[in-house]
Amino acid sequence: MKLSSLIGLACAAVLCSGCSSMFRTVQIAQPMTATPVAVPPPAPGMADGAIYQQASYRPLFEDPRARNIGDTITIVLNEQINASKQSASDAQKTQATTASVPIVHGLPFKTLQGLSVAGNSASQFSGKGDSSSSNLFTGTITVTVIKVLANNNLVVSGERQIGINQGSEFIRFSGVVNPTTIVNGNTVSSTQVADARIEYRGTGYIDEAQTMGWLSRFFLTVLPF
Repeated sequence: MKLSSLIGLACAAVLCSGCSSMFRTVQIAQPMTATPVAVPPPAPGMADGAIYQQASYRPLFEDPRARNIGDTITIVLNEQINASKQSASDAQKTQATTASVPIVHGLPFKTLQGLSVAGNSASQFSGKGDSSSSNLFTGTITVTVIKVLANNNLVVSGERQIGINQGSEFIRFSGVVNPTTIVNGNTVSSTQVADARIEYRGTGYIDEAQTMGWLSRFFLTVLPF
């Protein structure tokens, strides 16, 4: 293989790695929705009555909370994360040294006698760092139960898409819900959902204007400074 071909392949690999690092996606549980299990037909000899209907029967005092595949749950998004970190260090050292050669009478080579030497050294270091992060995400999204675990916890997943003029926005959510945290109206706070994964993205010319070009991403990946 020619050297130019190898260089081209290397550049393509680096460029692809730069593109993949810019567009990271959240691994939402799949599928995004599920169809309820079909109700089996009534057994022979069990005809529907005036009130009792086999296909849509539900006990009068049954808990209305979602618990089966295909049931819907409204997730109240209330994600608020604040983090901050501060660090500082200071070090200082000073040293002084003095030496002298005494005068001794009667010795030859008295040239260095009476000579004194003094030395001073000082070092100082100071460092400081500060980092903070704040995120707020509120809203609601209704998801579907796609799986019921052995302990009756519910795996939920869903998305909402909105088209606005020439662009579109979508929000996706998945996680594991404990049925005991579901309140009236089949709602649950996102802070009580385990393994919660939220993705909010948009497409269109506005989103494209905020995206770094492929050539800029290439040089951002390969340049060491």
